[in-house]
Amino acid sequence: MTVDVEAPVDRVFDYLCEPANRPAWQASLRRVEVLTSGPAGIGTRWYDVTWPGVRPLLEITAWEQNVRWVEHGVWRGLEVTLDLVFVPLDEHRTRVRATTDVLAPGWRRPLGWVLDRLGPLGARDDLRRAARLIP
Repeated sequence: MTVDVEAPVDRVFDYLCEPANRPAWQASLRRVEVLTSGPAGIGTRWYDVTWPGVRPLLEITAWEQNVRWVEHGVWRGLEVTLDLVFVPLDEHRTRVRATTDVLAPGWRRPLGWVLDRLGPLGARDDLRRAARLIP
C-alpha cells in the first residue's frame, strides 16, 4: 500500500518516525507512553494506548534515515510489524510504501486473519491523515 505526500522526504520521515506524533494521525490512539529516553531510533520502545484499551508494546527495529523505518509490536501473543519505505518523487513529494505483517499463532489465528485484511486499510487512512498534518 502506498500514499503520496506533498512534502520532502526528510520532513515525512521525521514526522512519521516520531512516536510522540502518532496520536495526531493514528485513529486508534489516545496517547503513547515512551519508555526510552533520547531521540527516536533503533531500540526506541513505547506503549500505544488505544481507545479500545489495547496497549501493545512497540519497538523500532530498523532505521535508515529518510529511507526505511520498521516497528514491531507485541500484545498478548499477537505480533505485528509495520515497515515503511520512503521514496522521494521529487524535491517536494514523497511516496510512503507501507507493509504490515501479522503473526497470530494458535487460537489467535482468526484475529490475525482479520488484522491482515483490515490493517492495511487502517494504515492507509492513518497515513493519509498524517500526510495532511506534516508541517
